[in-house]
Amino acid sequence: MAEQRYNRKPKVEPILQDPTGKLPPHDTELEEVVLGALMLEKDAYMNVSDILTPDAFYDPRNQKIYEAIASLGFNQRPIDMMTVTEQLRRNGTLQEVGGAIRITELTGRVYSAANVEFHAKIIAQKFLARRLISFATKIETEAYDESNDVDDLLQNAEGQIFEISQMHLKREVTQIDPVLNLALEQIQTAANSESGLSGLRTGYTDLDRMTSGWQSSDLIIIAARPAMGKTAFVLSMAKNMAIDYSIPVAIFTLEMANVQLVKRLISNVADLNGEQIKSGNLSAEDWDRLNTRLASVYSAPLYLDETPGLSITELRTKARRLVRERGVKMIMIDYLQLMTASGMKLGSREQEVSTISRSLKGLAKELNIPIIALSQLNRSTETREDKRPVLSDLRESGAIEQDADIVCFIHRPEYYTKSSEDEHGNDIRGMAELIVAKHRSGAVGDVKLRFVSKFARFENWDEGYRLMQEAFDNVETVRVTSKSNGSDTPSGEGFNFAQAFGAGVKNNPGPDLMPGPGESEVPF
Repeated sequence: MAEQRYNRKPKVEPILQDPTGKLPPHDTELEEVVLGALMLEKDAYMNVSDILTPDAFYDPRNQKIYEAIASLGFNQRPIDMMTVTEQLRRNGTLQEVGGAIRITELTGRVYSAANVEFHAKIIAQKFLARRLISFATKIETEAYDESNDVDDLLQNAEGQIFEISQMHLKREVTQIDPVLNLALEQIQTAANSESGLSGLRTGYTDLDRMTSGWQSSDLIIIAARPAMGKTAFVLSMAKNMAIDYSIPVAIFTLEMANVQLVKRLISNVADLNGEQIKSGNLSAEDWDRLNTRLASVYSAPLYLDETPGLSITELRTKARRLVRERGVKMIMIDYLQLMTASGMKLGSREQEVSTISRSLKGLAKELNIPIIALSQLNRSTETREDKRPVLSDLRESGAIEQDADIVCFIHRPEYYTKSSEDEHGNDIRGMAELIVAKHRSGAVGDVKLRFVSKFARFENWDEGYRLMQEAFDNVETVRVTSKSNGSDTPSGEGFNFAQAFGAGVKNNPGPDLMPGPGESEVPF
């Protein structure tokens, strides 16, 4: 590559100065070289337009010259000494930058534009350093002022740091070969997998079949009205993944404390209803089952964070650390509307939610892991005869639908019909539908699940029937004493399935797992 050459002249003293008295990082001579190169080389501006902005230049005169160049480039007009001079004249800033003579001097100092892109990146780096210095100085000054609220300062600092970091996150164009090799590698991994899935297993057979598992870099939105079981679903899924499959999972719970979430997990794992957990009213058999079942939960790669009002900046920092230090493969957030975009100047709550959803998608791509975010739905479903949610029901922002790779809704017909059967006479007790309404890289459709309200647990729809059949197959004959003749007869009369098969009945989808007299569904 040809070396860029230019004539040196006496260095101009910087016009701007840092409040501390130190000169901020800058190189006005390099700025002039870049400006001269842009006016000499026809396509030079296209190479730097996504790297530089007018603010990136330290000298205000150079800022105005680059503004004129950018204006010409935006309007697809030629960029050279004459057109830039004319544009500056139209802008009324020609004399401010030193007149036509200075424009001529800039072009006369450059013989090649070969390295203009490299030099532009140096200017951008110095601009980024100046922004950080300015930001740190402002925070320091405000922190000394005891009239300022520290929490407000922290939120503003988070937002500004996030904005600065977003400016710096740019990726280069990639030739297809390495991406093609990565895709083939993932296909081969899926082919060699016993499950045949290319993504992370959820433990829900039909859902895994539809999505091939949760895929890396995907943003997955799971939405529902209150009491449909959003938290119970992600907790059940986290239990399947972290405990059953040893997949490291992190849950950010903005709505409840860690101990509340763990109590629900205990109910899920140990088959204890919520009232028993709260009151501690457990029999000796319950305690034995609790201790036995929790043995698998200890040391599970499940990580919890209960930060209220979590900001997107905090989430990014914590998520990066979890992936780097704990090897986390999936992040779950309960729920999106409780997050904030602290410190950012946004005009409305809708813009804030849009920023949050866009940032979550960017974080999933950056960390190359799936991120699941729960979301509330608006009240329009309550006013319709058909209670099944649709994409337009997502609360506060259409950007959620746009940013998400997958959008799922949880719908429990039994909740609305208050009946054990649908209009076709089908048993819908405990039935939950996971409606995959948007799937960017696959099919959409419904996945039938079973919601066991007593234990705040979602299961595969056919799981209870399968376990019952296995229990019967594993026992040749069950003998119970007949009270009528005193003989051992293989009879179903008086037979207690739970006593005979213990844990085998835990997923029985029959009426015993539905709320009984005096019991009520706990809205999860």
